[in-house]
Amino acid sequence: MKLHKILALSATALLALAACTDNVELGGGALEKPSSSTVTKDTVFNNAEYTRQFHTALYSRMFYGLPYGVDHRNYVLPESNSPYIGMPDALTDIYQLHWASTVVYGTYYSNSLSSSGSTLFGYTGEMVWETVHACYRFLENIDAVPGMEQTEKNRLIAETKCIIASRYFDLFLHYGGLPIVKGTFTGSESNYDMPRGTIEETVDFMVGLLDEAIAEPELPWAVADPTTQTGRWTRAAARALKCKVLQVAASPIYNASQPYYDGTTEAEQKHLVWYGDYQDSRWVRLKTACEEFFNDLNTNGYYALEEATAKTPQAYRLAYRRGYAKQGSTEILLATRHAGLDAFKAGTYSWHQWVKLGRNSYCPTQEYVEMFPWSNGQPFDWETAKQFYDTNPNHARGLNAMFKRGTVSPRSQVLINTSLTRDPRLYEECVVNGVQKHLDWTTGIMSGDIWENWVGGTDARMEPVNESGKFATGYCINKYWLGANMGDNDADAGDYLRQYTQWVYLGLNEQILIYAEALLQTGDLAGCLAQMDIIRKRVGLTYNVNQSNTALNSDKDALLEELLNERARELGLQNIRWMDMIRYKRTDWMTKRLHGLKVFRLKQNASGAYVRDSTAWTDGDKVTDLTSKEPNRFEFEKFELVNRSRALWAYEDDPNNVAVKRYLLSPFPVKEINKNYGLVQNPGW
Repeated sequence: MKLHKILALSATALLALAACTDNVELGGGALEKPSSSTVTKDTVFNNAEYTRQFHTALYSRMFYGLPYGVDHRNYVLPESNSPYIGMPDALTDIYQLHWASTVVYGTYYSNSLSSSGSTLFGYTGEMVWETVHACYRFLENIDAVPGMEQTEKNRLIAETKCIIASRYFDLFLHYGGLPIVKGTFTGSESNYDMPRGTIEETVDFMVGLLDEAIAEPELPWAVADPTTQTGRWTRAAARALKCKVLQVAASPIYNASQPYYDGTTEAEQKHLVWYGDYQDSRWVRLKTACEEFFNDLNTNGYYALEEATAKTPQAYRLAYRRGYAKQGSTEILLATRHAGLDAFKAGTYSWHQWVKLGRNSYCPTQEYVEMFPWSNGQPFDWETAKQFYDTNPNHARGLNAMFKRGTVSPRSQVLINTSLTRDPRLYEECVVNGVQKHLDWTTGIMSGDIWENWVGGTDARMEPVNESGKFATGYCINKYWLGANMGDNDADAGDYLRQYTQWVYLGLNEQILIYAEALLQTGDLAGCLAQMDIIRKRVGLTYNVNQSNTALNSDKDALLEELLNERARELGLQNIRWMDMIRYKRTDWMTKRLHGLKVFRLKQNASGAYVRDSTAWTDGDKVTDLTSKEPNRFEFEKFELVNRSRALWAYEDDPNNVAVKRYLLSPFPVKEINKNYGLVQNPGW
């Protein structure tokens, strides 16, 4: 195969070139030499265009969070991209994964994880070390490349340092302190030794790389051409990742007066999984980094939240959606992509198709849905829900108004004058009962058939009763899916048909909430609320009307809890809830018994009484009886999830048991420990 053909294969070029230009393959084959090749580093780095292509290939191994496919074409994919592994958020209290063929379901839910099995983010299975090694190969050879201006070289060097820092951060979230690699090596050196760095060393290494990139004048604040350069590292992204690194570093799992496990393990005593003390200065360091980001933003502009064009729930929904899903969104600081269009049928990119099949069944829990307030900003509560009962027979009756209200029309089968009764983000994060399926990407107008989450409905069918499939909890995910591929033809395929699905690695909305946390942890509760209100106002909400919870103005613990919930509402299915669970040591989220919601349609019988009925409407009454009106009366019944009941729920009354706390960090593979290059196992494994 010709050289340019090898380099053009972005999905495999990185590994091909790593094998072709190095004497060692890091990670899983730590000291094993790769097969020989005719392609050499001298060939690659003696040509400016080949060097650019090599650098572009480095981007192909940045983290992409949606499990989209398996290695069916013999491509070497990061393990987390396989639907057979599972997403970290499925370990929290906001989603339950119901596909038994995943590591989440089969290993984590059963409490059978070990250092010899698969983890959600493998130490050697995510292409981290291969990418880091290839990045250093680039850095060690870029200066000698002919035909390339020094300004371009400087920019590419800065981008490469960001890639290294990001790959370290991906592992840092799961493992804590890591071996610090600062260059290529062959593995045959007589003094080969690469012990784990301490938490402080690992954090300072990542921050140091990012600071060097930030200081590089040739690294732009934003890309010059979003149509061709979207996804490249910028100064804004480097500053944002620095804040995220420091946020985790300042958090209680690492920044505490006591280690998270029991204090007796080697990893704890060597400060590989905590700093060894608590210091306020670590939160101050984060606050300073956030201020530097926003000062830079105020000076240079460009990035901004996507805002609604009207003060309606539909417009707020669209603004939120465009923020993460729109190509070229100014809300995205850095996005990663898979090189494939989201096809309607199964193909190289199968995220949506596998959701349709019920495999990517990340079902929202009732606990998550109840985090979303009413449309006036008041916290959700069942007593308020009951007040929606209405004596007007033309109005939607019963708890249907938990999600939507409307009026029965004599001229239409569907309800008219409908309004959404909850936080607009709920409808973007979760598929809920009675809401129309489609939202126009330009106008924000809702259209199409309604979601039938009730038992026997067109969409949920009997899945909530059987507790299986994509409606196993009574809800289905909507984030990153947007109701796509529900039918068997393009007309039913939903709002994401043939769109490029991007993963938001760094977003402005998250950055605002990181700053809010920094303000909170340094004593500025009012400043924290002001930042949270920036996020809330984008969807028509504000804490200023939240008179029922005045503790937020004065109680740091209460405000922190609300901030963590705000992050879950704003950043659903982005692994943020999982990250918060780990860094705040929220083992109570791991051990909390979770619930779903069974929706029952109420229908008049021959005597005029309303009774439960499991008849579908879109595929049932609406077709067979043209006088049938859109169902508007329902009963709701919370139920405890039992399929699959997580083994850690047995510790509901003892969440700080070491059997639970060991799950805060992942086990290193025992085969890597046994290579004796300095790895120390994490506590409990």
